[in-house]
Amino acid sequence: MVLLAVVTVLGLTVWFSATAVSPALQAEWGISPVTAVWITASVQLGFVTGGVTSALLTLGDRFRPQLVMAIAAAGASLSTALLALTANGFWAAVVLRFLTGVFLAGLYPVGMKVMASWAAPRQRGKAFGLLLGALTVGSGMPHLISGLADLPWRQVMLVAAAVTAVAGIIAVLWVRPGPHAHQQPSRPRIRHAWAGFRTRTPLLANLGYFGHMWELYAFWTWLPTFLLLSRQTQFGGQGVEWIGLVVFLAIGVAGLAGCLLGGWAADRFGRRLAAVSALLVSGACCLLSPVMFRAAWPVMIVFLVLWGASVIADSGVFSTSLSESVDPRYVGTALTAQTALGFLLTVVTIQLVPVLASALGWQFAFLLLLPGPVAGAAAMYLQHRPSHQPDTTAGTAEPTAPFARLSAGEQVDGQHPGQSPSKGARTGSPGSSRGAKPEHGIVST
Repeated sequence: MVLLAVVTVLGLTVWFSATAVSPALQAEWGISPVTAVWITASVQLGFVTGGVTSALLTLGDRFRPQLVMAIAAAGASLSTALLALTANGFWAAVVLRFLTGVFLAGLYPVGMKVMASWAAPRQRGKAFGLLLGALTVGSGMPHLISGLADLPWRQVMLVAAAVTAVAGIIAVLWVRPGPHAHQQPSRPRIRHAWAGFRTRTPLLANLGYFGHMWELYAFWTWLPTFLLLSRQTQFGGQGVEWIGLVVFLAIGVAGLAGCLLGGWAADRFGRRLAAVSALLVSGACCLLSPVMFRAAWPVMIVFLVLWGASVIADSGVFSTSLSESVDPRYVGTALTAQTALGFLLTVVTIQLVPVLASALGWQFAFLLLLPGPVAGAAAMYLQHRPSHQPDTTAGTAEPTAPFARLSAGEQVDGQHPGQSPSKGARTGSPGSSRGAKPEHGIVST
């Protein structure tokens, strides 16, 4: 699992590579900040395109995941290097960033499937927390590169491309599915791309995820601008040289800590409590952002560490919940559909934040993000135990997800994982659960 996390850190370094050098791109190409944001949004749109294509063709479940991840990393690395070496204008950058997003859709969602195969259900919270922590560090890496060394923007992107290429090499040589992987190849079935929207538990997990995504990437994208305008308008430009390192601290370091803490809390106290708590904290940070806009660096850094940790702490909870509640043969497809639609939503908020900022000022721009954690917390709160299922778990676990016990490809009452159990044999049915102990290792969603 640690090796998979390393691949994720290295592979996702290219994601925000253009965002980290956006001021240099604006100056060299003569584009406005609102126009420049499409260089970031094009990665999101590419990720959605690649994710939807992968989900509909079930690529993550049909082919060896290490091969898919290696090809994806190589493609993302190449498109980023081409931008650094050949792009001389806005539209070339948009096309190449779009291709980067397409390739990244084969890296991160497939990595989630592999991570699920290495963790038993009761350990998946910590496992996904580790993977999401790796995502945050990888996303913040370009800010660290630009903050530590005063490099031209093309060199920053070349360094990021080289790092991602290393991820592909590691993936193809050493990453392998774990003991809980479904071993039989899966035939493409488009209906499994929408499995997370047909029943209550995965639907609420997806809705919670969408609320989370409404906030997350807009916060990551516009945090450098928020800090720059804060330092310029409130402190006469003092301390602007620290913005890159502060952003990496908030996104990478605090985000990693938040993911690990969120994963541990999900396994220890339940998926719902962990997700709702993180969403409420990040929502409170959205609400306080206008006040903190005027804060000095020490107070601002403490605030951003709290926000950076809470805004990502719940992300692994949604992935875990979905992976436990869909057909185990198509976990990769369901996770890819979830992430693709979530990233499509991020395009909206990334575009809306500067619109609100132009109307009210950057001090109030992040108030736009508040509805996301509020709606996400409401969706996760609704994941309650059905009234017919007895409470035998001291109040911390919730109902067994329909497919959670099949995560290792087991059969239930002679049925194949893809088949419906016979009447009376369903998990949680009155005829099978009365007086029985809950399935070992199954935690709440």
